[in-house]
Amino acid sequence: MRLEGKVALITGGARGQGAAEARLFVKEGAKVVIGDILDVEGQKLEAEIAETGGECLYVHLDVTSEADWKNGIDRAVAQFGKLDILVNNAGIFIPAGLEETDEDLWDRTMDINAKGVFLGTKLAIPEMRNAGSGSIVNISSTAGLRGSLSTAAYSASKGAVRLLTKSTAIQYARDNIRANSVHPGIIETDMTLPTLLVDEESRQKRISRTPLGRVGIADDVAYGVLFLASDEASFITGSELVIDGGRTAQ
Repeated sequence: MRLEGKVALITGGARGQGAAEARLFVKEGAKVVIGDILDVEGQKLEAEIAETGGECLYVHLDVTSEADWKNGIDRAVAQFGKLDILVNNAGIFIPAGLEETDEDLWDRTMDINAKGVFLGTKLAIPEMRNAGSGSIVNISSTAGLRGSLSTAAYSASKGAVRLLTKSTAIQYARDNIRANSVHPGIIETDMTLPTLLVDEESRQKRISRTPLGRVGIADDVAYGVLFLASDEASFITGSELVIDGGRTAQ
């Protein structure tokens, strides 16, 4: 198994991409801590994984709260003895153009999508250093690679994640801690269904722009995250993995 003996903390892990990552990580031998603010969904997933024989812990984790981060990491180490992998998956997407973006939307988006990654990375690194190595996988977006319409705050936050990842990679390589970013395109999740994939016309419009001719699913991203988290990617740090069906290749 590709993550045998590893301990992973996944934020936004109660549903969508985070839940797919949690299930896959457990399948591949990891002990997983799910962090989220969706307590009912998170506890349900914890029970589901336990029923299949996996080891999983749910913790309430608001990624904008340093206290929540400290609690989540402390509980992970107390339960499983160490922390090897951090997946900064939690995020929000609220479409709005530049002039339609008010200060509250900007601050909320940057707090969850960018500050959350900063706090998690900062607080996880000491435990990874104690463990002798670590892998940080930050979920950015294709919106963090190129400009797009009606995503002013979101694009800014995901661009920040991209470059924070590179800075982290450079700074902590000597500690054998790797950091990479993942850049999904249109993925069918609870976040995109009410916004980008709201109806069949919207779905077909997105598909028509994607060379592989379909919308992505959560497992498409989860397998990429698994690779970067695993020792198979031991010589990869500061890199970007684009999972978008070829859309940004055009």
